[in-house]
Amino acid sequence: MPTLAELAAHLQVERTGGDLEVTGIAPLPLAGASQLSFIANKNHLPQAAETRAGALILKPEWTEHWSGPALLSEHPYLCFARVTHLLDNRPPLSGRVHPTAVVDPTATLAPDATVGPYAVIEANAVLGEGCMVGAGAYIGQGSTIGQRTRIYPNAVVYHDVTIGNDCNIHGNATIGADGFGFAPSDEGWVKIIQMGGVRLGDRVEIGASSTVDRGALEDTVLGDNVILDDQVHIGHNVRVGDRTGMAACTGVGGSTTVGSDCTLAGMVGVGDHITIVDNVHVNGQGRVSKSLLEPGLYASGTSIQPYRDWSKNAVRFEQLATLARRVAALEKRLSASEGDEEIGE
Repeated sequence: MPTLAELAAHLQVERTGGDLEVTGIAPLPLAGASQLSFIANKNHLPQAAETRAGALILKPEWTEHWSGPALLSEHPYLCFARVTHLLDNRPPLSGRVHPTAVVDPTATLAPDATVGPYAVIEANAVLGEGCMVGAGAYIGQGSTIGQRTRIYPNAVVYHDVTIGNDCNIHGNATIGADGFGFAPSDEGWVKIIQMGGVRLGDRVEIGASSTVDRGALEDTVLGDNVILDDQVHIGHNVRVGDRTGMAACTGVGGSTTVGSDCTLAGMVGVGDHITIVDNVHVNGQGRVSKSLLEPGLYASGTSIQPYRDWSKNAVRFEQLATLARRVAALEKRLSASEGDEEIGE
């Protein structure tokens, strides 16, 4: 286990107080004497007097609230994130192919690739150095998995999908399923074969049970460091810029472009064929039905309220168009009345 001094040296941050061997990292109320915790919000500073943590990560100006060992950072939450990589407790990769895995002879696997029980690797697939394909996962024909990328158990990667380096595709996620493409006919719906693929950049995170559809003719593309939470849906031909994050249950309609450095909070719904520029942030349950061409914070919908009030306001909302016409008519009559008074004078 690393010492606090070793963590400080690796992270290039200042250390104060004594040294100790750090056995793990834990929340303030649960941390023990050999564990590290952190304070990222000044509102939590009073908890420093009650924690049993052996050391804290906090801002330099907050040391008056804590007399014990500490790592000092202007960005405590970011420092905490980097510490988790140094104290990683995930099971180590075996670097072996499990005997029950089904690997096509034409697939190319790096010598240290890990393939779990009952995983399937189809023809001409490529697994990069240090990557993992978990138990029961599926890698389709001609797909490429980058270096150190982890495909967790039961995830499905269809054919012609390219996943970059250092990505995490969590359990039951599906990458490259068909997009929603059907043409109506007299006999019913006629399926449009989705002939594009999916391209994911480096350091992309796809949450559990999320889906990224393949393109109809061109590829669906997610840039570097894109983060999707659990149960997020990305439609076909969507393009998402670098460093954009989407929280749980967000859905993005087909052929929409989302810029870089955007955030879509939980349950945001984005229509199809929409453009969202860089640095747009949409609050939870926002409904994006038109393009957002200016950076900034957006919101829609109504806040929670007692049903009695909500039901009355819902009726009033339906009356807004009529009320708007009445107000316009009144303004017109008032303007005409003022004009008559000026003539009279």
